[in-house]
Amino acid sequence: MTHLLIISDDSITAAALRAALGKSGFSAATASYKDALETAARTSPHLLLAEINGHYDASRWQSVIALKKKRELPVIALVSETALASLDTHREVDDFIITPCNDVELSLRINRLLRSSAADSENSEQIKCSGLTIDLATCEVTVHGSKVDLTFKEYELLKLMASNKGRVFTREALLDKIWGYDYFGGDRTVDVHVRRLRSKIEDVDHTYIETVRNIGYKFIKNE
Repeated sequence: MTHLLIISDDSITAAALRAALGKSGFSAATASYKDALETAARTSPHLLLAEINGHYDASRWQSVIALKKKRELPVIALVSETALASLDTHREVDDFIITPCNDVELSLRINRLLRSSAADSENSEQIKCSGLTIDLATCEVTVHGSKVDLTFKEYELLKLMASNKGRVFTREALLDKIWGYDYFGGDRTVDVHVRRLRSKIEDVDHTYIETVRNIGYKFIKNE
C-alpha cells in the first residue's frame, strides 16, 4: 500500500483529506509543519502532500524541503488560490493542485507522480528505497543522507537483493552468487554477513531486508 504524509497546520482539513484518500486506497498520516520530520521518520511515506493555504511562509516550508532532500520524496503542493502566486518562488514542488480539489484528480496525480519517480529511479545508476540509496557508479551507500561503510561482501549482498526487490534468495543462492560456487563455507556465513549488513542500514523504524523462515532472505518491495 502507498503511504502518504499530509503536512498541514489545519487539522480539520488534514483529517478530511486523509479520509478521502483512504477511500481511494491510500494510507495517509497527518502532521503539522512543525512535526513533519518526526512523523515522516515514524511512518516512512512514499509521497508528501503539503498544504499551502494563504500567504506562503518560507520558514514553515523548510521542513518540506528538508524531507524531500533527505528522503528523496516527491511533493505535491495543495495550494489555495490566494497562495498560487507564490508557488513559483520555490522549485521544490513536483506537482500542485488548487484547493479545494477533486479527490479523483488528486488520486490520479499521486499515482502519476509515483510512477514517474519509480521510472526515474530504475533508469538511473542508483537504487533507492525509503531513504536508502545505493550509488552503483561510486559503490556508495547512504541512509537518509548519511554514508554507510560496508565491506565488499556486504555491499554485494545489498546490491544483489535491492536489485531484485521482493525476490526470495536462498542461502545457497547467495553463497553461489556472492562467494562463488567453489566456496566451502556454510550457510552460517550468509547469516553473519546479512546480520551485520542489517545492523548498519536498519533501525527501529526502517526495515529493508526480511528473513524468510527456513529459506533465506528478501529485500522488501514497496507497494
